[in-house]
Amino acid sequence: MYFSLVTPEPGLERDAAHEWLQGAYSEHQLLWRFFPSPHGTRRDFLFRRRDVDGVPRFYVVSQRSPQAPHPAWHVQTRGYTPDLAEGTRLNFELRANPVIARGSEGRGKRHDVVMDEKKRLLAARGLTDWAAWTPGRKTANGEDDSRPELAELVAHTCTAWLQARAERHGFSLDCSSLRVEGYTQHGGKKAQLRFSTVDFNGALIVTHRERFAQTLREGIGRAKAFGCGLLLVCRDD
Repeated sequence: MYFSLVTPEPGLERDAAHEWLQGAYSEHQLLWRFFPSPHGTRRDFLFRRRDVDGVPRFYVVSQRSPQAPHPAWHVQTRGYTPDLAEGTRLNFELRANPVIARGSEGRGKRHDVVMDEKKRLLAARGLTDWAAWTPGRKTANGEDDSRPELAELVAHTCTAWLQARAERHGFSLDCSSLRVEGYTQHGGKKAQLRFSTVDFNGALIVTHRERFAQTLREGIGRAKAFGCGLLLVCRDD
């Protein structure tokens, strides 16, 4: 396995810009070009984009060493063999696509957890539209039933989503440190919604050595081809 940092070459940012300014699908196509392979080859890398001073930095975990497809890009690569003992505390960042499956044995259609919770809350009140849930709404008993703020709804639903997956991915969350932000809905062709993302950061504790190492190599959740799922960690010094 390899861990790489991909950045525009200093002075050539404009040459690189047309490849990363056009949204998630363009980024997906860009990263594939760092791993030339025959048509039909399965994706064998994860990536995460993080902007610094308006310039993208792509963190990549891969089974092959990436090669820059154009002189405008610079690649720094090292071997990656994560092996962290149980009880290790780490700071982490994760961009994820939190979804839930509705259907028989969890195999039904997948739904954005925030939108799914909105739908559930509206149905419980006999409402059909989020805008119809007005501020200051009261229950039949006269109790306050105000609509929650979006940030509150995102934090609640997405935290629950990550907590439900932590154990099988070899870690536990320090929920007191957790921040959930950057909820974004990404459109596809003809402005149709394709997927949503949210950014987590905080602290975790390794609870299972092998599972956690696998998580660092393979990621968490779905939409990995579009920059989701890569768990970035560093020591909590």
